[in-house]
Amino acid sequence: MPLGFISHGAPTVALTPESAYSRALAGWARQLPRPDSLVVVSAHWEAPGPVRVTSGPNPPVIHDFGGFPEPLYEMTYPAPGAPGLSAEIVSLLTAADVPAILDPLRGWDHGVWIPLRLAFPAADIPVVQISLLASAVPEELLRVGRALIPLRRRRILMLGSGGIVHNLRLLRYEDENAPVDDWAHQFDHWVRARLSEKDTEALMRYRELAPGAGQAVPTTEHLNPIFFVMGAMSEADRVTEIHEG
Repeated sequence: MPLGFISHGAPTVALTPESAYSRALAGWARQLPRPDSLVVVSAHWEAPGPVRVTSGPNPPVIHDFGGFPEPLYEMTYPAPGAPGLSAEIVSLLTAADVPAILDPLRGWDHGVWIPLRLAFPAADIPVVQISLLASAVPEELLRVGRALIPLRRRRILMLGSGGIVHNLRLLRYEDENAPVDDWAHQFDHWVRARLSEKDTEALMRYRELAPGAGQAVPTTEHLNPIFFVMGAMSEADRVTEIHEG
């Protein structure tokens, strides 16, 4: 099964299903073999170890944002959970010396359900969310992805949900069509090139090697899910772009 990293953007992308971003995400999902289940690591569930895995049969959605249009708070995503798969994930992680536990109460944050509404709108594929280790270094996140490689052989789609560039303090809310700042453009394209080359070593050292890293990644939680995805990559994988914008 392929893997995916989604820059999930603001929650309001759910209100624009006809945007170029939304159409690209939906088009990518239609080209995939139909997944039996979806496993997602999101920037918005950072937790200290052990790794937590949602295990409820019907996890609720979490509206973990404020100040947005009212229709967003009425949205849901009624996909089922997958308790059996959750238990298997905990077993795989534990066997790889990654401490992990089931979390039967946790719901899905907007880094999960909003992009899934666009990519898999029928909400009929079971979903499991895995917590993002707080304060983790890239090597630890690579190990989580590596432990779950066996899931790819069973039509289970693993996704990281975050953002390559994420600095809300420098975001110009008043003009979504403003030119891209040089620091953001340079960092984005540096990451793209390293991904295309599957240069994991360089990406792990992005803080010291990448131009604009301090501004593009002032905190690590939005970039870190990409290391989960890279950990699950194989030598045969090739990197393709879903959307740029």
